Amino acid sequence: MGGRSSFSRWRHARPFWGGLLVTLAGAEILISVKAPLPVIIHVGMQGLAGLLVPMVLLLCGILLIFSPAQRLFYSLVAAALSLSSWLTSNLGGFILGMLLGLIGSALAFAWNPRPENPETPTEEQPTPSEPSTTTAEDVGTWSEAAQAGGPSGPAPAPPVEARPTSAGDSVPTRRHRRVG
Repeated sequence: MGGRSSFSRWRHARPFWGGLLVTLAGAEILISVKAPLPVIIHVGMQGLAGLLVPMVLLLCGILLIFSPAQRLFYSLVAAALSLSSWLTSNLGGFILGMLLGLIGSALAFAWNPRPENPETPTEEQPTPSEPSTTTAEDVGTWSEAAQAGGPSGPAPAPPVEARPTSAGDSVPTRRHRRVG
């Protein structure tokens, strides 16, 4: 049972399914290019591109699995190669390989790593049951320190006022103070 758990942790630490689909797409397109069908025509650069595109797509799928830090770059390259396989590799491996590559690259692009330990929060945030301890006096002190250029950051935005329009509605505007 421990082996399955460690594989599950390894799989969740990377865009596994996206990389697997991109790898399968590259393999399927490469097989369709090498298939001995009378429909397939290889001439000059078209023949080279027909082999190069699925090989790089296969490499992108493997790199997505084993190098998840660069997943955005590899998934964008895989999406571009999947689309280019429509022209270079028998309609993208008879459409199946192109669709596998597009779905896999979208999954890899959308994947985000999980936090290492989800039980312990990284920042202390008040829970909804806890009341906020910030008082009006604290806010006044913070805004005074900010206006004075204190350590709490830049000065706050100027207050918003409502200005009536010709239609009778009020439009919020900002009051700007003169500097200098």
